[in-house]
Amino acid sequence: MKKIVSTSLLLLSMTLFGQAKEDSIQFNTISKEILNNGKGYVELKDLTKNIGHRLSGSPAYEKAVQWAAQRLRDAGADKVWLQDVTIPVWERGKESLKITANSGRWKTLKMLSLGNSEGTGGKDVSAEVIMVKSMEEYDKLPAEKVKGKILFFNYPFNQSFIETFRGYGDAAKYRVTAASLTAKKGGKFAIIRSLSSAFDDTPHTGAMRYEDNVDKIPAVAIGSTTADELEQLLKTQKVLATLNSNCGMKGEKASHSVIGEITGKKDKSVIVVGGHLDSWDVGEGAQDDGAGIVQSIEVLRTFKKLGIQNNHTIRVVCFANEENGLKGGLQYGKVAKDSNEKHLFAIESDAGGFSPRGIALDMDDTKRNQIKSWAPLFIPYGVYNFEGKYSGADISPLQAMGVPTAELAPDSQRYFDIHHTEEDTFDKVNRRELLLGAVAMTQLIYMIDKNW
Repeated sequence: MKKIVSTSLLLLSMTLFGQAKEDSIQFNTISKEILNNGKGYVELKDLTKNIGHRLSGSPAYEKAVQWAAQRLRDAGADKVWLQDVTIPVWERGKESLKITANSGRWKTLKMLSLGNSEGTGGKDVSAEVIMVKSMEEYDKLPAEKVKGKILFFNYPFNQSFIETFRGYGDAAKYRVTAASLTAKKGGKFAIIRSLSSAFDDTPHTGAMRYEDNVDKIPAVAIGSTTADELEQLLKTQKVLATLNSNCGMKGEKASHSVIGEITGKKDKSVIVVGGHLDSWDVGEGAQDDGAGIVQSIEVLRTFKKLGIQNNHTIRVVCFANEENGLKGGLQYGKVAKDSNEKHLFAIESDAGGFSPRGIALDMDDTKRNQIKSWAPLFIPYGVYNFEGKYSGADISPLQAMGVPTAELAPDSQRYFDIHHTEEDTFDKVNRRELLLGAVAMTQLIYMIDKNW
């Protein structure tokens, strides 16, 4: 009996070793193909330079829809289609913010209205500025001191977090709520310190939200050094500010997410890999999220180019309207649920095209531990962190349906220097870093497809 058990264990060990060796060879093949022949960097240049930023509802976004459909066809998708989605339309328009103190001289500040904010209707709105540096300070501030004034939320990005997404999450509540908090106490408009890890005067936009039954007043962002200068002025002087803004919501319109797939050879259940096609209306939307789009298309192209016979359907989804509504992700989840289409797994790339460092896993422990057992295969490619327990916003409706989800986790140190700014441009993307992200995603999809 001992001999039989020993022999069985030896055979199992040899089998596992053989499988690991086979997978290691395939990982290397995938890496060589993408690093040498990958199209993602060239395609990102085309998207960012020839179309540029592409806010949902804009003509540029509609051009991006046709661009993505053609890139998926070029990559070898068996089927490409546009998924109908109704999206909100927000337009920025001309805007300006000026301040003056005791000197009487007016100074124009670099600023950006927050996404989905209402404006001033093209009229000047002026008042005294008062500052709070935390929610606790806001809570203690009497409404009579805010009424008729401008409230400046000067909460700095917490530099202590090594994982900068934690700093972003910590500060995001000020961007989302500043307008409604100001309105509740009778203020005229809100200014926030940008959610930025950089020490510069570049303002960062991003979505805000109005509470029900609260006046919809404007909210704008200023850069870090500008915020510091304003704070110093407020310590010794009375500061007045004037905002003139033409931004606002313009209703809804019909648009599309873009989908392409290669059909499974054995099982029609779906593995989703994707990013969001829209961006904010400043910069070029290169890191957020042009990078995720071209990486996802690269996964499909590599499977086709290498002749990998995928067992399950591998579907690339270029989601609409992630930035100011999440309508593309919500619609995709609804269609999947209504059609009772089985989804095996979904991963999104929406954290920039920097060097991949890990893959966050939002799933049960059994699936998580299985993927973590593959870590030795990823380590030679610089991918080592599988401890995160989150996934992309666009695939959150699938996660809510019980589908295991994940997100590519690149090095995050530079991401929030340029996130949602005019600085998010193609020249900030490194070819090898971008393509290594596509390598990691393709390798993971290969393992999921083979083993689940």
